Amino acid sequence: MSYRGRFAPSPTGDLHLGSLATALIAWLRARQHHGRLVLRVEDIDTPRVVATSEPGQLADLRWLGLDWDEGPDVGGAVGPYRQSERTGLYEAALARLAEQGATYLCDCSRRDIAGIASAPHAGEEGPRYPGTCRSFGMRSRVWKRPPAIRLAVPEREVRFIDLFQGPRRQQVAQEVGDFVLKRGDGVYAYQLAVVVDDLAMRITEVVRGADLLDSTARQMLLAEMLGGRAPRFAHVPLIAAADGSRLQKRSPAHTLAGARAAGVSPDALLARLAQMLHLLDDPLPSTGTALEILRKRADLTALRARPVLRLPD
Repeated sequence: MSYRGRFAPSPTGDLHLGSLATALIAWLRARQHHGRLVLRVEDIDTPRVVATSEPGQLADLRWLGLDWDEGPDVGGAVGPYRQSERTGLYEAALARLAEQGATYLCDCSRRDIAGIASAPHAGEEGPRYPGTCRSFGMRSRVWKRPPAIRLAVPEREVRFIDLFQGPRRQQVAQEVGDFVLKRGDGVYAYQLAVVVDDLAMRITEVVRGADLLDSTARQMLLAEMLGGRAPRFAHVPLIAAADGSRLQKRSPAHTLAGARAAGVSPDALLARLAQMLHLLDDPLPSTGTALEILRKRADLTALRARPVLRLPD
């Protein structure tokens, strides 16, 4: 299969420099492989969506000179390209997993899970779920709250080699536990939606931020259970503020919209990012042809084993 990459922003605010790093590397990977780049809007978490974000994000990307071959504004053969318009695919995936006996209803809250002494913590997502409701399956009962749908995770180690972060392995059942596929409020979980979409859109490589590295084993496992094969993964180093804190979509100093408003040119911004990411041995010119030079000369191997990069003071 020819190369098919994707950039998948969430329309919850302005794109920041970390988002730009991911978009740039995704664009470079697709163009250097003479492949196709898909732009997918991940707006499935509708309570967090900001109405003006999608057009603003697309405008910022085009201002930089980045383009894509398929997306909500250009169409394509595997659309629609907004997750909010793809919910039928997610329901079909849930039905397929249910037929395998691999899903169950759960009305446990995070507080319930945290109160179980045997539940260790799994990073930012909170406590590992110990399978309290697994034995009830999908049958209805008296609920404490609207139930979520969880995946009954099989005991299996997942191994993969990330293009930038190297070899990885994870026992999903032990380290994460049975994870949510659809929340009690009806919102489809990120883990389900991206797997279904990447399979349906025939994505061969996922370029995304290193903050999502821990999700990879879950998604590979889920892709296999849905009868597909997961794409390759390339997790770009995170861009952090000078003090090490996460960049904020609402901070003009860190966003593309803020850079545009301050009069920064696209080439100057790309030159700054290329220097941070060590994509070239020599500095880029501040005017003219930054993106074309990067397409021809950028060495993406420089990103290996670099989980986080900090902005200069």
